[in-house]
Amino acid sequence: MPLPETHPLLNGSTANSALIRAYRGERTDRLPVWFMRQAGRSLPEYRDLRVGNAMLDACLTPDLASEITLQPVRRHAVDAAIFFSDIVVPVKLAGVSVEIVPGRGPVFEHPIRTAADVAALRPIDPDSLAPIREGVAAAVAQLGSTPLIGFAGAPFTLASYLVEGGPSKDQQRARTLMFSDPHTWAALLNWCADVAGEFLLAQIEAGASAVQLFDSWVGSLSEVNYLRRVAPHSRRVLDHLRGLDVPKVHFGVGSGEMLHAMHSIGADVMGVDWRIPLDEAERRLGGGVPLQGNIDPALLAAPWSILEAHVRDVVERGKAAPSHVVNLGHGVPPDTDPDVLTRIVELVHGLD
Repeated sequence: MPLPETHPLLNGSTANSALIRAYRGERTDRLPVWFMRQAGRSLPEYRDLRVGNAMLDACLTPDLASEITLQPVRRHAVDAAIFFSDIVVPVKLAGVSVEIVPGRGPVFEHPIRTAADVAALRPIDPDSLAPIREGVAAAVAQLGSTPLIGFAGAPFTLASYLVEGGPSKDQQRARTLMFSDPHTWAALLNWCADVAGEFLLAQIEAGASAVQLFDSWVGSLSEVNYLRRVAPHSRRVLDHLRGLDVPKVHFGVGSGEMLHAMHSIGADVMGVDWRIPLDEAERRLGGGVPLQGNIDPALLAAPWSILEAHVRDVVERGKAAPSHVVNLGHGVPPDTDPDVLTRIVELVHGLD
């Protein structure tokens, strides 16, 4: 299934943008930069807009989701927007009861822990994704030549939330299920993969010019167990996008030991967290892989002289890769001064 002719990658809007060219492995005159979690709690305009609107309600209200997506592009002049949503949105649209509790994160009314629980999960209805398509299309209509990035949670991370019932430090229940009942585990991850794949597909069809698959909890796995029990399901997510020539970024937290394995699922670009330098990441990947990252979010609150030196070092190390998109090594902390992000963008855009 090819992209529609009206898609921004085909109609002349975004194909030549710095971000898309970098994602395709090309060095650009100006380094592209955007930030994970750039839309959200660090922005006062976001906090104003969210008054009276629960998180998931905002995600599923197209005009709100579109406006929140656009806010950091206006404020920071970043080189990409990322659609404002949450990785549990498609899970909710598939009929699973989940709420995002302030200060805690996604909480599930009924955790998924048995074969019967998994069997009761229903496939996502593509029509239920209409609010996502509408929100993406509304944002794309205003972004012009700035690409929109769609995203989804990877199967291991989604399954971890479902099994644990909410956030977890070590995903112990999920990993126990993975070992003790591998058939139920595989069925659950296949369901998560199909939900995530349809979520990505809806965003692309509505105009997203790239996508990013987040595996936030993958760092709790060994490489052997990732390859055996997780990677096939992450690959299944991207199988939903066959025939669509859209750059695919894969990012995981604590994933330095698994970069090569994660790249092997079919990703074009690897996001790197703050734990290893970009030149070392490129070495571990075997060379030739476009990279994204990896400013340490902890330094956003440091004195500017320290942060500037760090950003310059990240950019210098990123020269080991064929191309580099500057980003954080994880998301923007909620207490970040937004002016610091704007200043980083200005710095990066001024570097050779």
